[in-house]
Amino acid sequence: MPTPPPHVFERLRRLAAIDEPDQRAHATLTEVFTGADLARIPIGTAVDVERAFARARAAQVEWARRPATDRAAVVDRYRRAVVAQRALLMDIAQAETGKSRPAAQEDVVALLLGARYYVKAGPKLIAPKPVAGLLPGLTKTVVRYQPKGVVGIISPWNYPMALSVGDAIPALIAGNAVVIKPDSQTPYCTLALAELLYEAGLPREVLAVVPGPGSVVGTAIADTCDYLMFTGSSATGRTLARAAGARLIGFSAELGGKNPMIVTRTADLDIVAQAATRACFANSGQLCISIERVYVESAVAAEFTEKFAAATRAMVVGPGYDWGTTMGSLASPGRVDAVDAHVADAVAKGATVVAGGRRRPDLGPSFYEPTVLTGVTEEMTVAREETFGPVVSIYPVADVDEAVTRANDSEYGLNASVWAGSHAEGEAIGARLRCGLVNVGEGYGPASGSVEAPMGGMRASGLGRRHGPEGILKYTEAQTIATQRVLTLDAPFGIPEAWWQKAFTPIVAAIGFLPGR
Repeated sequence: MPTPPPHVFERLRRLAAIDEPDQRAHATLTEVFTGADLARIPIGTAVDVERAFARARAAQVEWARRPATDRAAVVDRYRRAVVAQRALLMDIAQAETGKSRPAAQEDVVALLLGARYYVKAGPKLIAPKPVAGLLPGLTKTVVRYQPKGVVGIISPWNYPMALSVGDAIPALIAGNAVVIKPDSQTPYCTLALAELLYEAGLPREVLAVVPGPGSVVGTAIADTCDYLMFTGSSATGRTLARAAGARLIGFSAELGGKNPMIVTRTADLDIVAQAATRACFANSGQLCISIERVYVESAVAAEFTEKFAAATRAMVVGPGYDWGTTMGSLASPGRVDAVDAHVADAVAKGATVVAGGRRRPDLGPSFYEPTVLTGVTEEMTVAREETFGPVVSIYPVADVDEAVTRANDSEYGLNASVWAGSHAEGEAIGARLRCGLVNVGEGYGPASGSVEAPMGGMRASGLGRRHGPEGILKYTEAQTIATQRVLTLDAPFGIPEAWWQKAFTPIVAAIGFLPGR
């Protein structure tokens, strides 16, 4: 079970935006599959963040002067390099997170999809746009999009490529500089992508990566940046939102989820049962948009439960840098403890484990079986709190109306999955759900992978959106430039001011009836 060679980490370690990294305190990273020492990383400080922002602010001015098409060309070269280096990138992601190979590939593919979209669409989205002026023919009005300045990104460990440099790509194309704090468990995923950006022609000062604890580095970024992008827990998101609000800077966040799936009596249960293993257990369930609640019409609940439990038990769980496993490790022994606590609490209060439900120390220090529960009731922790692991609960419901009501009965509103006998039926159900993403006939991939469409959550699941036009425009300040030509708004020569003021409102109102208005 080979890992990336040590020289890879040594090379990447020197890319961290930390002065004299060899003289600093270091953290030791472990390979998640085995718990063995993997590499060391220098620990950043608030001073490192201050210096990174100073360099970024100086470099951003020149970067913003370059045409947007030139900035996009740098990202396109980087995108091609990611394709060429995808095997190594997946190795690093697996070593730092314990992902299966398919889950690591998903991270890379998400990164590539976003980069391709913004390379093509980004320059057009931020190009100056003429709009109708106050007085047709006399008022020229143009909307321009100026970069925010230096964007701060605080990224998570679960998808450490797509949710770090992936979020930086539209900010860079918009003309911003970026300072990233990667999660302390996954700094090398971010540093590996930064290296490819530098090799593609991005000035190093325009993108800085400062590894270190969130309480120090993350706080310093939030206190300094011109816009903050965060992916993580709802609790931390609330704290950062307050900090951004106090500074009156923009803030975008993808936060937690307790995502529902609805299965109607008309659905093909064989297809749903197999697809649900991916929807619930991809990346070992450590995915903000994975499914944790399944509402099934009572008429087919027993049959679905049997089929889904069988499909879950058939999953291949284990370590490995090849394609032979369905599900890998959890990210840490602490995650195993948290997941097992949810399962133990549910069982103690009367829930039934129909698949999984056990730690697997024989496979490695952070393995837990994919788990299916029935008989879950409201007093159980797993009923409402996000587990963020490979655990899903099945709830029989009388009909679709009850399923929709219970699916919406949550503080979260990120993702949902709907399975019905027809696409039209599924879409009608999806339109009733209060969440940012709905997948009809799948779990989460189609909505999150449709990068021309916005991705994000409602309520406690987040603010703002990544992907789509909003995913780049949020990193800009809209500016309106209106040029009044020929005549000013004063009374034309020879017309009394009083008459002009009296006639002005009817004149402006009449403009609304002119052709083209």
